[in-house]
Amino acid sequence: MIQDISPLKLDNHYSPDVKPEQDSIIFHFRNNDVLCQENSEKPFPLYENFTIPDNLIYLFSISERKYFLLRDSVIVIPENFDYADVKKLRHNNSIDRTDIFSLATAYHLSQWYNNNRFCGKCGGITTDDRSERALECTFCGKIIYPRINPAVIVGVTDGNRLLITRYAANRGVNCDALIAGFTEAGETLEETVSREVMEEVGLKVKNIHYYKSQPWGYSGCILAGFYCEADGNTDIILDKSELSTAEWVERENITGQPDDLSLTNEMMINFKNNQYSNS
Repeated sequence: MIQDISPLKLDNHYSPDVKPEQDSIIFHFRNNDVLCQENSEKPFPLYENFTIPDNLIYLFSISERKYFLLRDSVIVIPENFDYADVKKLRHNNSIDRTDIFSLATAYHLSQWYNNNRFCGKCGGITTDDRSERALECTFCGKIIYPRINPAVIVGVTDGNRLLITRYAANRGVNCDALIAGFTEAGETLEETVSREVMEEVGLKVKNIHYYKSQPWGYSGCILAGFYCEADGNTDIILDKSELSTAEWVERENITGQPDDLSLTNEMMINFKNNQYSNS
């Protein structure tokens, strides 16, 4: 999955006094685009590529490499660099997994910083907290932490069949998926599973089992994967506002997604290879 970068390791300890080195990676976002060289094995600019960049925020380290966010809205773009869609870069085969993971994580934090320049309580200007990854309102003192949205990925099974879906909206690539959705206030993850399956395909489920989790910075999520069984009638009632298709697929006919970055893909292939069963 996207976070599987071993033997490298993410260190996201908040250290505001960390200084960039010449080979530190600098992320600069413009809306949903990131500054990069799309078809390069080293896609993102380094500190040395800029003319004294200011307003840098230390994000995290991966092994010895340090990663920073450049918040300036107007910069001198380094030679041979341009902007590309963050989500589409996921499918660029010239970019390795570590770069894709670091981009998704940096994008998550960048969106949070950008969306909280002002306090949602009083409208005051926010500033970086010195002790932890947080923003503090300079007027009322409200502390704002990075937002992480809980969501579920659901593998609904019926014997040797798995429920495979496709989204109604094209989310970067039109490929096979599983039932998915965000957790509502006051709801357990298991209740989210039951509700989302009922809403999207009209099925009741039973024997809900947790599988694994995954950070997914593209949507600021922590994804929790669950398998469950169809309970009773298996006729699908499709919510066309959410899904374009939903069908039962025999184990041997499951194809998965074009890459191996997502929890969704791992769960589909896991079931295909008979490595998971609710029985």
